[in-house]
Amino acid sequence: MFFAWPLVTLFSTGVTGDGIRALFQKPAIRSVAWFTLWQAMASTALTVAVGLIPAYVVARYRFPGRRAFLAVVTVPFVLPTVVVGAAFLALLPESWHQTVGRSCSPTSSSTSPWWCAPSAACRGQLDRGVEEAARTLGASTWQVARHITLPILRPAIVAAASIVFLFTFTSYGVVTVLGGPRHPTLEVELYRRAVLLGDLPLAAAIGLAQLLVVAALLGWWGTLQARAGTVRLRSHGQRPPVGRQRFTVATVVVMTTVALGAPVLRLVQRSFQGRDGWTLAWWRSILDDGAGTVWTSLRFAVLAALVATAIGLAAATAVSTSGRLARLLDSGLMLPLGTSAVTLGFGILITFDHDPVDFRASWFVIPIAHALVGIPFVVRIVAPVLRSIDPKLREAAAVLGASPFRVWWEVDRRIIQRPAAAGAGFAMAVSLGEFGATSFLTRRGSRTIPIEIADALSRPGAASFGRGTALASLLLVLSAVVVLLVDRLAPDGRSW
Repeated sequence: MFFAWPLVTLFSTGVTGDGIRALFQKPAIRSVAWFTLWQAMASTALTVAVGLIPAYVVARYRFPGRRAFLAVVTVPFVLPTVVVGAAFLALLPESWHQTVGRSCSPTSSSTSPWWCAPSAACRGQLDRGVEEAARTLGASTWQVARHITLPILRPAIVAAASIVFLFTFTSYGVVTVLGGPRHPTLEVELYRRAVLLGDLPLAAAIGLAQLLVVAALLGWWGTLQARAGTVRLRSHGQRPPVGRQRFTVATVVVMTTVALGAPVLRLVQRSFQGRDGWTLAWWRSILDDGAGTVWTSLRFAVLAALVATAIGLAAATAVSTSGRLARLLDSGLMLPLGTSAVTLGFGILITFDHDPVDFRASWFVIPIAHALVGIPFVVRIVAPVLRSIDPKLREAAAVLGASPFRVWWEVDRRIIQRPAAAGAGFAMAVSLGEFGATSFLTRRGSRTIPIEIADALSRPGAASFGRGTALASLLLVLSAVVVLLVDRLAPDGRSW
C-alpha cells in the first residue's frame, strides 16, 4: 500500500505528454541531469582512489587495532547524510561554499565503506601462493598486479564502484546541505519542482526517469555480484607486516582515520564555538526550543522500528522457507533499498492526497515511510538465523504436544530475539537520520532533527550555523548509541 501504490501513481503521473516533453526539452533539466551524472562519476572515482589502499591493507595484513580500524571505515556509512554534510560544512573553507568539490568530497567519504568491504573481501580470497609463484618465475610487481591480482579483483572492484555510483547518483542530503541552489542534482530538482513550483507532471517524470536508471544499475550490480560470488576473508591469507610494511600500514591507518574522523571532530568542536570563544549557547537553544523536535524524532524512530520489526519478522519467516514464492518475496522486500527516498516520499505525497486516504497531514505517514526502508534490514538480519534453526527442534516440541504457537514461542522466539532486537535498532537508526522522504512529508509539529539541521544550516548567521552544528552533533550521538547497541546484538556481524 505504501510502496507499490505510490510507485504506480508516480508512473501514471510521470508518463504524460507534458511531463515527458518538459523532461527532454527544458535546457535546465538537461543541465541538472548532466551535473548529476558527472558528479556521481567524479565521486565514484574519488571513492575508488580513497578506498583502494585501505582495502588492500585490511585484507592483506593482520595488525593491532584492525577491528577498530574497520569500525572507523564503516562509520561514514551509518551516519545520517545531513550529519555528513554538516561535518564537511564545518571543516571545509568558506571558499568552497556551494561548489562542486564541496558536494563530491563528503559523498565520497560517506560511500567509502561500499568500496572497502567488497574489494577487501575479494582480496582476502586471493591466494598469496599464486602471487609468490609468479614472482618466483620472474614476474615483476606490475606484471603480478596486471595478470593475476587485477583479473581476480575486477568483479569486486566493478561491483563496489557501481553501488557507490548508485548512492552518489541519488544523493540528496549532502547535496542539499552543501551544494546549494547553484548545483542541484535530480533529487534536489525533483523537490524544487514538486514543492516550490508545484510542477507535478515534470517532477513525476524526473522521479520516474531516475527510478528507471536506478533499477538498471541495481540489475547490473546484481549480475556483477553473482559473477563475483560470495567471498569471505580468510585469516590464513593475512600476516603481520614486517620491515617497511609496518610503517606503510601505520601510515595508511593513521591517514584514513584522520581523514574520516576530522570532519566529525570539527563538527562537534564548532557546536561549542561562538564569536567570543567557547559557548554552550547553541546547546541551550536546543533544550529551550528544540526539545520538541528531538522528542518527535525519537517517537517516530521507535514507531518505525516497531512497524519494521513486526512486518520484518513475518516476512523473514516467509522468506526463510524454500520455494519460488519465497525467493520472489525476498527480492521484492529489497526494492525499498533500491528506491530513492525522495522518489518514495514524493510518491506517497501525490498518492494519499484525497479522501478517503488523505494522509498528507497525518503524523503517522512519516514513521511508515521510515519503516519501509527499515524492513529490509530486519529481514536480512533475522532470515539467516531462522534458516539455521534445526527442524528437529520444532519436530521434537510438536511430538511432545506443543501447539504451533507454543513451538514458535519456545524455539524460534528464543533464538531470534537478539537478531530481531538488532534489526529493530537498525530500523531506528535509519529513521533517526532519514531526510529525503521526510522533506516531502513533514508538516508543522512533525519536523524531525534532520529537517531542522538542513533548515538551520541554510540560513545565514552564526546563530543558525551554531544551532545546526549542535543538532547535527546530537543526531551523531543518538545514531552512534543505536548503532553500538545493534553491533552488540547482531549475530556474526550480520548487521553490516
